[in-house]
Amino acid sequence: MIGELANIAQQCDGVRCDMAMLVLPEVFERTWDIPAQPFWPEATQRVRQRVPDFCFMAEVYWDLEWMLQQQGFDYTYDKRLYDRLRDGHARPVREHFQAGLDYQNRLARFLENHDEPRAAATFPAAVHEAAAVITFLSPGLRFFHQGQFEGRRKHISPHLGRAPEEPVDQPRAQFYNRLLAVLRQPAVRDGQWQGLECIPAWDGNWTWDSFLAFAWQSPDGERLLVTVNYAPNQGQCYVHLPFPDLGNGLWRLQDLLGKATYDRDGNDLQARGLYLDVPPWQAHVFSLTRIS
Repeated sequence: MIGELANIAQQCDGVRCDMAMLVLPEVFERTWDIPAQPFWPEATQRVRQRVPDFCFMAEVYWDLEWMLQQQGFDYTYDKRLYDRLRDGHARPVREHFQAGLDYQNRLARFLENHDEPRAAATFPAAVHEAAAVITFLSPGLRFFHQGQFEGRRKHISPHLGRAPEEPVDQPRAQFYNRLLAVLRQPAVRDGQWQGLECIPAWDGNWTWDSFLAFAWQSPDGERLLVTVNYAPNQGQCYVHLPFPDLGNGLWRLQDLLGKATYDRDGNDLQARGLYLDVPPWQAHVFSLTRIS
């Protein structure tokens, strides 16, 4: 098997290893009652002796992602995020992003793959867009499936090699065009990600718990703010911003996914945070620019 991997490494940039956790010694012995030696540390090391930049991605479940990262995999599936997004509750999704970046940066984030139902058939349109913003504007590898951009709904076996004709879902295609443009921003490609705290807009307002917010900042100072109301209800909150130089100026927030533009006082942003009052399942990606 190591020889096969070495041959493959001469022909492509990387491999996705199906159900990679099944050959972990403890899993193999529990399944077959046969002792086994560790496979992946030796396999990944020997392949990289020939092709140093070869990429290993693991399909992995059962909370064994970190273990396979330590055994040589560049990226591991993040099925847990997908499951929590599909369940439709913001708090478990938000808690998922509390893991360390040394772990998160090596997760493969996805909304569909050849094993899962199509995202367009699983998530209603507004939920689909909100879940995509969360998935692909988090740290890690952004993993898209063929047909996802066009909103295809029919799940096709990878063994079939063909698919029925489906019309392009134009609203989904236009959304993904806008999202891909955001993903090309230097702040997202080369910058630092940070999860942000959301707090109640007033005493007794429970809807703050429906929000997720992230910040991206590039080395040259470009800033993006991602906000999502991941709930079927209107919601309000304040988002604490991580930028220490907001005071004594006016800032423009321009939504890169839509047409909204807001001007906000920097002193208020620094003191209280950004106030949000957002419809159900609404996502924004704001660029922050000082205008005075």
